[in-house]
Amino acid sequence: MLGGTALTVDGAPVDLARSVAYKGMMVSGVPNLAMAMGYTNASWTLKCELIARQVCRLLNHMQRNDLDICVPVHDDPGAETEPAIGLSSGYVQRAAGVLPRQGARHPWRVYQNYVRDLLALKFSPLHDGAMRFARRRNR
Repeated sequence: MLGGTALTVDGAPVDLARSVAYKGMMVSGVPNLAMAMGYTNASWTLKCELIARQVCRLLNHMQRNDLDICVPVHDDPGAETEPAIGLSSGYVQRAAGVLPRQGARHPWRVYQNYVRDLLALKFSPLHDGAMRFARRRNR
């Protein structure tokens, strides 16, 4: 994951396996980082395109509103999570320690359904209670 890059936020290391995937495209607590992970049961590029368009929506919104930071915040630490990829394949099981997890419901659930993702990514509001926006303090 991330090509072995050591991910940090404000100097603190990020353990992706303890984070939660936001709409299958961002990671809780990590600002301005998007990733494209496609479907395991359909064309990989279908979801990647939805994610790319959602990232463009976020960037355009941030530019229009003079914002620098977008970060999904999973503020229910007691909520149950499960692996982001629900496959029992050996390679998926071996990677579980470096992949973000998923929650029980939207926007923390990683769906394997194009229609659900289309609604969640293309037509849902950007300000959904989980995504936080801000300006840098020192500009």
